[in-house]
Amino acid sequence: MLHSLFIDFNSYFASVEQQIHPELRGKPIAVVPVATDTTSAIAASYEAKRYGVQTGTLIAEAKRLCPDLVLVQAQHRVYVEYHHRLVEVVESVIHVDHVMSIDEMACSLVGSMCNRENAVAIAKKVKAAIAERIGSELRCSIGIAPNDFLAKTASDMKKPDGLVVIELDQLPDVLFTLELRDLVGIGPRMYNRLFKHGIYSVKALCAASVEQLRAVWGSIEGERMWRRLRGEHVPFLETHTSSISHSHVLAPDLRSRQGADGVMHRLLQKAATRMRTNGLVTGHIAIKISFREGFKWKHDVEITPTQDSIQLTAVLSKVLGERPYLDATPLKVAVELTKLHQLESLTLPMFENTGPARDKLNNYLDKLNSKYGKNTVYVGTAWNALNSSPLRIAFSHIPDIEKDD
Repeated sequence: MLHSLFIDFNSYFASVEQQIHPELRGKPIAVVPVATDTTSAIAASYEAKRYGVQTGTLIAEAKRLCPDLVLVQAQHRVYVEYHHRLVEVVESVIHVDHVMSIDEMACSLVGSMCNRENAVAIAKKVKAAIAERIGSELRCSIGIAPNDFLAKTASDMKKPDGLVVIELDQLPDVLFTLELRDLVGIGPRMYNRLFKHGIYSVKALCAASVEQLRAVWGSIEGERMWRRLRGEHVPFLETHTSSISHSHVLAPDLRSRQGADGVMHRLLQKAATRMRTNGLVTGHIAIKISFREGFKWKHDVEITPTQDSIQLTAVLSKVLGERPYLDATPLKVAVELTKLHQLESLTLPMFENTGPARDKLNNYLDKLNSKYGKNTVYVGTAWNALNSSPLRIAFSHIPDIEKDD
């Protein structure tokens, strides 16, 4: 039986740009954080992909591959707005069970929907509704299968604008043309572990026993993979936020020690706001600076668990003040908060976190910025970078436009 319909929007950021700007349609475009040759593409249209331009391609190399490439400054706020519009359109046809990322969503097939003919009709109706209510450029590939894992796999098998059905009686042979890394859950590390265990292909993976896959994964997740490959319904484990991070490619006028510091403080304040919104505290800060000359400087520090912006600012200022002098040009900075815990699960040290008065200060800071706009109130260490680090989208995290900007 077919139980899952998975929707994957093709070249999502680039497609949104081509929808908004008709003059870009049919042209090779790359969406970039800043318009410089030293940055990388965060998305590429299918016209650009035909030349070998991919997400992560350095722009200097992308221009070499595709001399007619058009660079488009990313508009993350717009991509989030389009995402919510797309969810609404899909909901008008079939209920969205899980939003997997900014450009992916999973829907359950129930009752008569599980029939192949009906499932395909629903998929075509989704495509038609998107074209009519959003626009012709927002194409999607849809996979239909017995479970979410196989439906996601099917959606990747034909792009752009594909529609692929995988039925139980086609398993596992229908998967044998795929590479191991085409499957969800097999990243570079797992790929290497599979090779060490003598599993070099999807056919070999499907032939492996439950015990073999348990050994490869080192946990019950190996058994879960075995079951998914056979069409069983095995829900993906719900994940909990383990880190909050922000990174930013520096604009040319901020490629200095002082500019990089200001942007890092701006990133920290954004991360702290997200953390408080989710009721979390952090016990660890990690920072990274990448330089034009090709090397990186990293530092991390354990701290008393906190969600206080002023305390976090003091820690970051101390770390940055102690870093060595480097005769190099900073190009990109990143701040990450890890060792996250729910605030309600911890008893915070009284004297290091200053108690209710500081909590009220942070609360008012967040409320004022939410009501009157970002940077209405901010910690002064970010003074020279207030317009840097605009809204950014990690594919697994869809920002709240009002809170994350």
